Amino acid sequence: MKLHLVDATFELFRAYYSRPPRRAPDGRPVNAVQGLVDSMLSLLPVWPMVEDEADDGLATAVARFGDDPRLDQIVVCSVDKDLAQLVDGQRIVLRDRMRRITYDEDGVVEKFGVSPESIPDYLALVGDSSDGYPGLPGWGAKSAAAVLAKFRHLEGIPASVLDWQLDIRNASRLAATLEQRRDEVILYRTLARLNRDSSIEKETPTLDDLEWHGVPRDRFLALCEELGFDTVRERVHRWAA
Repeated sequence: MKLHLVDATFELFRAYYSRPPRRAPDGRPVNAVQGLVDSMLSLLPVWPMVEDEADDGLATAVARFGDDPRLDQIVVCSVDKDLAQLVDGQRIVLRDRMRRITYDEDGVVEKFGVSPESIPDYLALVGDSSDGYPGLPGWGAKSAAAVLAKFRHLEGIPASVLDWQLDIRNASRLAATLEQRRDEVILYRTLARLNRDSSIEKETPTLDDLEWHGVPRDRFLALCEELGFDTVRERVHRWAA
């Protein structure tokens, strides 16, 4: 059995910009909603995230269900770099649905140059514009990967560049910047780390609660009528009993 966890916030964003404008009979723009419904028809239920981000909900689901022996694999469907920290061997993988690429642990190392556990440290150094933190000046993907591949976490990076024993361009400057702004980069790492204990339901769901039973016919058809989705209803391949 596989558990698919989808970053629906990204799916909604992608649908809004990738589809032609469309409006419901009452004038509301619905191209993004239609794109999301098209994409998610076979992957519900949904957890609405209010106080936490969608990424935290995905991380919480991985933490909550990841050890269930019935699961062969958890597939986290998103392009967000910070979700790479969830990858574990081939059991928990990251799926880029746009490019149709799946990253297991070896794939994360190949892409970023560091293991999943070092992803928050990596993002703290290089920055992540999607989450609003800039990283440290001068630190790029190659230098961060080289240093963290050896020292794994920020705390393990020696203050003196002489102790690095790495052939990195401008290493002395990078070491000085890191030492001067260590509190700042630790803050960025805190922002990059996902909350694995966020609220994803008022009542704690079980793995059995996530089983797909089909689309609720009456409610879905009413939604299609309200939003003018003439063709979406034809794509349903399984109705709830």
